[in-house]
Amino acid sequence: MKEQKENIENNEENVVKSEENPQNLSEETNNNISTKEASAEKTETETDNAKTTKKTFFGKKDKSQKRIEELEAELEKTQAEKAEFQDKFVRLYSEFDNYRKRVNKEKLDLLSTASEKVIVSLLPIIDDFERAINANEKAEDLTSVKEGFNLIYTKLIQLLKKYDVEEIASQGEPFNTDFHEAVTHFPTDKEEDKGKVIDVTEKGYKMKDKVIRFAKVVVAQ
Repeated sequence: MKEQKENIENNEENVVKSEENPQNLSEETNNNISTKEASAEKTETETDNAKTTKKTFFGKKDKSQKRIEELEAELEKTQAEKAEFQDKFVRLYSEFDNYRKRVNKEKLDLLSTASEKVIVSLLPIIDDFERAINANEKAEDLTSVKEGFNLIYTKLIQLLKKYDVEEIASQGEPFNTDFHEAVTHFPTDKEEDKGKVIDVTEKGYKMKDKVIRFAKVVVAQ
């Protein structure tokens, strides 16, 4: 009761003051209005800032999402290219492996076929040898025997030429380790014969440019 009484007295006192000084009341009212306006402006500014922040946040979010989608698309494209290249590699490797096997088989077949061709080519010469042997048992003329052997020898030389086999020239030629194999060295008084082949103990042969047997020779020194 005492507090209510004090409040009533204070209100009455304020009313009296207001009546005595209406200018103060107006100033207080104006101050209250200014404060409310400033508060409203602050609230509006904060609202605008919040909207701007929200817009900026979502803008960044949209860009990040778009970048993620682009990276995912690039990843899918790269994985597809990888699978394509891997498939091509497997196919090429299989083709190469088949080609290698086929070439090896062809080489083996070629070697066997080449040997077969040489043997078939030698058979007629063997036939000639057999005829010559049978004929020599009853032959009394050595001239016919010599002619028969010369004929067989000529056929053999022609067969070798057919397969690009030829004799290596050695007699009187300078000693050459690419074609000759020195069996021994023999001293000589002729200066022009030194370092040259003066005798051939076994002929050498080459097939095209490849030596298939070295000539065994005697070299003068």
